[in-house]
Parts: sequence; structure tokens; C-alpha cells
Amino acid sequence: MAVLTGLTFGGNTWTPKFAESIDKDKCIGCGRCIKVCGYPVLDLKALNEEGEFVEDEEDDEIERKVMVVAHPENCIGCQACARICPKNCYTHNPLEN
Repeated sequence: MAVLTGLTFGGNTWTPKFAESIDKDKCIGCGRCIKVCGYPVLDLKALNEEGEFVEDEEDDEIERKVMVVAHPENCIGCQACARICPKNCYTHNPLEN
């Protein structure tokens, strides 16, 4: 399989790795990743006590919020989100043909 690669400004080979998933058990919902991402890729979602996503943000059953990869098609593969994440929640993979 071929993997998408590019060149840096200095001529070095670079393989972008795209955000695939975030471990909701590790994520603390700090929001650092969404601040560093320049594209609409991530979203903060609410979880209940059972670890299930809650749609109603006003629901009393919300225990905490975690980040999710809501729009992976917008990811450019820079991995800035993973570098800033204090809990190493991210899984990234290169784009394969």
C-alpha cells in the first residue's frame, strides 16, 4: 500500500498522520487540542456516569466532557493536537491508498 507523503520546506520527507480517535477514558476535556487545531476537526462532547455520550447539554446526568474527532475529513495530519495533549489520548495514522 502506498502512503501519502510530502516534503518539508527544507526538502525532508514528511508523512502526515491524521487524527483517528481519542481515548475517552484518558481525555480530561481540557480543550488544549481544540485551541491548537486550526481546522474544524474536534468537538467537546458530554458523557454520563456510564461513559455514554449525552446529546442534551443541559442534562443533569452529565459527569464530564471529553474531546472527540467529530470531522476527521478536515484533519491535515499535523499532529499538533497529540503534541499538546497532556494525557496522550490521540491515535493518528497515515493516509493509505
